Amino acid sequence: MPIDEEATDPPDAESPAATVDSRGRITACSAGVLLMLGYAPAEVVGRPATGLLAGALPKEAQRRFAAREGWSGEIAVRHRDGHSLTVELRAQPLLDAQGNTQWFLAFTRPAGEAAQLRKWALNQLPFPVGFYNSDNRLVGVNEAMTVMMVHTEDQMRGRRLPELDPSAHVPGWEVDASADLEEVNALQEHVLRTGEAVRHEVAGRAPGYTRPRAWSLFLYPLKDQAGEVRGVSCAVFDNTDQYWARRRLAALDEAGATIGSTLDVTRTAEELADVAVGRFTDFVSVDLLEGIDRGEEPVLVTPTGRVVFRRIAQRSVLEGCPESVVGTGELDSFSEDSPLGQILATGRGSRYSMGDPDMQRWMDSSPARARSARDNRIHSLMLVPLRARGITMGLALFLRHRTQEPFSKDDLLLAEEIVARAAVCVDNARRYTRERSTAVTLQRSLLPQRMPRQGAVDVASRYLPADSRVGVGGDWFDVIPLSGARVALVVGDVVGHGLRASATMGRLRAAVRTLADVDLPPDELLTQLDDLVIRLDREEGPGTGESESAEPTAGEVGATCLYAVYDPVSRRCTLARAGHPAPAVVAPDGTVELLDLPGGPPLGLGGLPFEATELDLPEGSLLVLYTDGLVEAANHDIDVGLSRLHSALNRPARSLEEVCDTVLDVLLPTRPTDDIALLVARTRALDADQVATWDLPADPAVVSEARKLAALQVAAWGLEDCMFVTELVVSELVTNAIRHAAPPIRLRLIQDGALICEVSDSSSNSPHLHRARVTDEGGRGLMLVAQLTERWGSRQTPTGKTIWAEQAIVRDPLSR
Repeated sequence: MPIDEEATDPPDAESPAATVDSRGRITACSAGVLLMLGYAPAEVVGRPATGLLAGALPKEAQRRFAAREGWSGEIAVRHRDGHSLTVELRAQPLLDAQGNTQWFLAFTRPAGEAAQLRKWALNQLPFPVGFYNSDNRLVGVNEAMTVMMVHTEDQMRGRRLPELDPSAHVPGWEVDASADLEEVNALQEHVLRTGEAVRHEVAGRAPGYTRPRAWSLFLYPLKDQAGEVRGVSCAVFDNTDQYWARRRLAALDEAGATIGSTLDVTRTAEELADVAVGRFTDFVSVDLLEGIDRGEEPVLVTPTGRVVFRRIAQRSVLEGCPESVVGTGELDSFSEDSPLGQILATGRGSRYSMGDPDMQRWMDSSPARARSARDNRIHSLMLVPLRARGITMGLALFLRHRTQEPFSKDDLLLAEEIVARAAVCVDNARRYTRERSTAVTLQRSLLPQRMPRQGAVDVASRYLPADSRVGVGGDWFDVIPLSGARVALVVGDVVGHGLRASATMGRLRAAVRTLADVDLPPDELLTQLDDLVIRLDREEGPGTGESESAEPTAGEVGATCLYAVYDPVSRRCTLARAGHPAPAVVAPDGTVELLDLPGGPPLGLGGLPFEATELDLPEGSLLVLYTDGLVEAANHDIDVGLSRLHSALNRPARSLEEVCDTVLDVLLPTRPTDDIALLVARTRALDADQVATWDLPADPAVVSEARKLAALQVAAWGLEDCMFVTELVVSELVTNAIRHAAPPIRLRLIQDGALICEVSDSSSNSPHLHRARVTDEGGRGLMLVAQLTERWGSRQTPTGKTIWAEQAIVRDPLSR
C-alpha cells in the first residue's frame, strides 16, 4: 500500500527509524530503535537487517521489496533479551547518486497491542462515548453507546444524530423537549465551528427503564497537531440520582415559596396539590376532617366509627381528575380500621401497592373506587397525614398510573416534607379562620340585626368586612327612631382594625343611641360624642396605668361620624359630620348631588365645633350614607371613588336593594382593604290628614277644650280604642304646660303606625318623673302617662321644649 506523505518527513531522534543499503545491511539507526530493541549502536549498524527479525517477512512485503516498492504492515522483531514483539513497519525506497536502492525504515510501538488496549479501554468505559467527523457524522462508538442508542455501531456509522432517533422503532422511548436530538446535533455543530467544549443536560425515558433518567453530555472538539478541529467527541454520564435529588430540592423550594401564600385553608390545599402533581405523582387529593375549613377543632372519629372528611383540593395529570370518585367540596367517610383511618391514627405516612390486602379491601368496599383504580390502571399509592402542633387535620393521597415506577422511599420522604410544610400553613389558616369568624361575628352582633319599626324612611344597608389579611374594622351604621315620627341615620368609622376597633365601635354606637334618646341636635350630639372619644383615648392610651404621674398619650382612639335627623312632617333633614365623607342625595327626578357639608374635625381631637346643616328633602328622595372604604377603594383616590359613586347612583333601580347592589358592583374591588358600610334611605312624608296641630292659650279652662279636640281627632282617625288614654295624656301635658311653663303652647297629634301626642311650650325646663307621696295633691300625672303609654320623653327645641308620649295603636277588630 502507498505510504502517506507524512512518512517522508525526517523522524526525530526519539522515533524508531533506520536506513538499509542495497545489500540489506543497516547503515544507520535512531536512538528510538536502540531503546525499542535493547541493542547498542555497534551491535546493530553494519549487520543484516534480517538479523533483527523474529520470523519471515510477509509474502506481500517480500514482493514489494523485490519490486523496490514501498510497504507498510506488521512484522515480528527480536528483542536483545530474546523475546519477540510486533511493530508497525513503514518501508520507503530511496535512490543514491549512483542509482542504487536504499531503504528508509520507520517503526512504531507495538501497534496491535496499543490498538487492542485502546479498543478495550473504550468499550469497557462505564459511560457511552461516540466520535463524529468534521461532517458531524458518527465514525465510532463504544459498546455502552450502542446499548443506550439501541443501534449497532455498523448501523450508526456515517449517520448524523437526528437519524439515530430510537423512538422511530423502539416502543417506550420518550425524550423530553429539552433533550431533543436535533438540539444535541446543533450543539455538536457549534463545537465543530467554534472549537469550544459544551456541557448539556438531557432527560428522558429510555427502553428498559421504568423511570425517566438524566444524563450529562460532554461535547468536546478533536483537534490535530496543528490545532484544527477534525471532529467532535460525545461522552455521556448518567446523573439520574443527582437529577432526582435536584428535582426533590426544587420541589421543596417551590413548596416553601408557594404553599401558604394566603391565610385561606382551601387555597393552601390547592397550592399543595399544584406543587406535587407532575413532579412525583400523577394525582393528589387533600382531604380535611369535617369542620377544619371553617376553623373548627377536628373530630377524628364520629360516634358511628366513621371518619368524615371533606375533599378540599385535587389535581391530576389528566384533565378533569377522572381518577377521583369524590368531588371537590363534597363530604365522604371511611372506617377507622381502613388504611386511611390507620394513617390518621398513627400520624405516619405509608406506601402501598394495589395488591396489598388492606388496600385491596378498602378498594373493594367502594365499587366506584375499585372501578376507577381498574380503569385508570392505578398501581401505586401513598397516604400522608396532615399534622401540625399535635393536631391531625386530614390526609393527602398520592396516586401513580401514568408513571410506571411505584413510589419509592425517597418519594415518601419528599411527600412527607411537603405535606408537613402545608400542614403548618393549613393550621395557621384554620386558626385565623376561627379567630376572624369570631371577630366578624362579634362585629356583626354590634350592628343592627334588623331595622327598627319607623315610618319616616325606607332603608337598605350593606356591611362588608375588609379583606382577610387586614382584619375586621370599626365601621358601623344605625337607624334610630326618634320622637315625633322622626328618624336618625348614623354612619361611623373607628380608626384601625381588629377586635379593639370593633369594641370601640360598639361603645360609640351605644353612646350614639343613648344621646339620640335625649333628642340632642346633630351638632350637639357630635360634641358629646367627641368628649366620649377623648375619655376613651385617655383610658386606653399606652401611658395609662404606668404610673400615677404618667401622662396618657392621645391619638390612640379616633373615629369619624355622620349623624342625620329626618322629620317626615316638615320634610327637613338636619345633618352634621365629624371628619366623615359627605352623603349623596338622589332627588325624585334622578338628579344626583354630593352634599357640600361643613366637614368638622374627626372625633377625639376636641376643642373644635361641629356645624349642622338643614335641607329640604322631597318625598321619595334617596339619602346615601357610607364609610370611606367605599369611595377610597378605587386606588385610594377619593375623587375617582366619588365619581364612580355618582355614576352608580345615576343608574335606574327598582328598589333600594338594587341601589345597594349597583353601588357595590361599581365601586367594590375584588379584595377590599377596608371595611365598607352603606346605608341608603328613601324619605317618606306624612300627609296633612295624619297630623293635627292646635295653638292653645295659657288658660286652665282650655284643658277641657284640648281634650275634646283630641278626642274628635282620634275618632276621625278611627282610633276610638285609644281615646281614653289620649284624653288623659293631653289633659296632663297641657295642664303641666299651663301651670309650669310659658306660652305659646301648642298641641300636636301624629298618627303614623303609633299615636303620638306632643305639647310644646317656650320653657327649657324639662319635667322629671317622681313617685308622689300619699299626702301630695299632685305629681301623679307623668307617672300615669309613663304607665299608660309605650314611651314618653322631652326634647329641646329652638324656642323651648316639647313633651311627647307615644302609644301603640289598638284597633277594634269589629270596626274593620
